[in-house]
Amino acid sequence: MKRLLFAVLAFNATSAFAFCGFYVAKGDAKLFNRASQVAIVRDEDRTVMTMANDFQGDPKEFAVVIPVPTRIERGQIHVADKKLIDHLDAYSSPRLVEYFDPDPCAPQVMYEMAPSAAGAKQSTTDSASRRANSLGVTIEAQYTVGEYDILILSAKESDGLATWLTESGYTLPAGAGPVLDSYIRQHMHFFVAKVNLAEKSKLGYTYLRPLQVAYESPKFMLPIRLGTVNAKGAQELFIYAVTPKGRVETTNYRTVKLPSDLEVPMYVRDRFPEFYRAVFSEQVRKESMESVFLEYGWNMGWCDPCAAEPLSNAELRQLGVMWLQGDGANNAYVTRLHVRYDRAHFPEDLVFQETGDSQNFQARYVLRHVWNGKSGCAAGQQYRKQLRSRHETEAENLARLTGWKIDEIRKKMDLVSATPKSGEDKSWWEKLWE
Repeated sequence: MKRLLFAVLAFNATSAFAFCGFYVAKGDAKLFNRASQVAIVRDEDRTVMTMANDFQGDPKEFAVVIPVPTRIERGQIHVADKKLIDHLDAYSSPRLVEYFDPDPCAPQVMYEMAPSAAGAKQSTTDSASRRANSLGVTIEAQYTVGEYDILILSAKESDGLATWLTESGYTLPAGAGPVLDSYIRQHMHFFVAKVNLAEKSKLGYTYLRPLQVAYESPKFMLPIRLGTVNAKGAQELFIYAVTPKGRVETTNYRTVKLPSDLEVPMYVRDRFPEFYRAVFSEQVRKESMESVFLEYGWNMGWCDPCAAEPLSNAELRQLGVMWLQGDGANNAYVTRLHVRYDRAHFPEDLVFQETGDSQNFQARYVLRHVWNGKSGCAAGQQYRKQLRSRHETEAENLARLTGWKIDEIRKKMDLVSATPKSGEDKSWWEKLWE
C-alpha cells in the first residue's frame, strides 16, 4: 500500500581579518537525520520552489502532498537536478576556517580583501472523477512529469479529501483531518505526487530527483504542519531562499542568527560535524525550540571564505532565478535558514518576508595556529604571555557554543596542568629568563 508522507518534502584578532581565512570544513545538511531541503526563489509575487526529497525506501511507497496557494498547470512543474540543491547546500554551509598567527616581531602589513566574481495526457477515468466529485474533491489536473505522476486537487471539506486519498491507496495518519481542513478554508490547492515506476525505470535514475513548482501568489510561505502529523520526533528543515534585494526572515517566528566568528580550540578541526550538530542543538535548546536560525546570508556573486564556489548563472536560472541579466549575479542574495520543528513548538506554517538587509553573514568558527618560530622581541614576549588567556577563551567559547563540559574541554586542550603560577610559586629556573 502506498504511504503518504506528510512532510513538506516527501511531503578580537578575528575582527582584524574580517572574513578572510582558509576554509577547512563545513557543516552541511547531510550531517542531520530526517533533514529536508527546500530552495525558494522569490521575486515580488513569483515563486519557484524546489523540493529535495530525502525519502528512504521502496519508490513505490513514496507519495507527497503539498498545499499550494494556487492551481498549478503542467508547464509550472519541473523535475530538477539534485546537484543544484547539493551545490547550494555546500555554498551556504556553516564553516570552519583557520588562520596562522604571523611572526609577532615582524612588521604587520594589512591587505584589503576584494570581492571575487565569481501537456500531459489526461488519464483519470470518468468513474474516478465521479467518485471524487461525490466526495467534494475536484481533480483539477493530472500530469506525468519525469518519474512522477502528479495530481492537482481542490476540496470542499477535509473528510471528503481524506476519504478520497484513503480510497486511492494513501495511508493517512491520525490527526490529518484538522490540518487539511485549515488549508481548505484558505482555498489552497493540493499538489499530490507519487513515483511512476515505469518512467523511473525508463529514465534510469537510482534516486528521486527534486520536484520544482512555479506559481504566482502574494503568499510567501512554506507549509510545514502536514509534516508534523505523523513525524517521529523533531525534524530538520533547511531553507535556501534566493531573492533580488536582501535577506529573508520569518514573520511569525523569531529569526535568530547563529553565534558566529568565535575562536575555538584546534582539536575541533577533527570533530567539526559533531561540533556543528552540538552548536545547533544548544541554540535550539536556548531558544526553547521556537525560533528559526539564520546560518548564511550573502550575495551570490562572491564568497569569503568559500565552502564551495558560488552557483553559476546557468545553475541559478535552473533554480528559477528569473531576474538575472548578463553574466553577473550581483543581485542574487541567498539566505540559508535552519529550523528544528515539531507539532508542539511550530503550530503554524512558516511565513516569510524579504528584507532590505543585504549585509553579509555566515555561521563561521575560527581556528588560530600559534606562531612557533623565534619571538625574542618585546612584542613576541607579550604574545607568548597572552596565549594562555587566548586558549582559555577558546575553551569557554566551545563550552558556551555546545554545552560541553568546560573541564573536559580544558583537559583535551591540556590546560589543566598549565595553570599560571604566582611569582612566589615559580621555580628558580622559571624565573631565570623572564
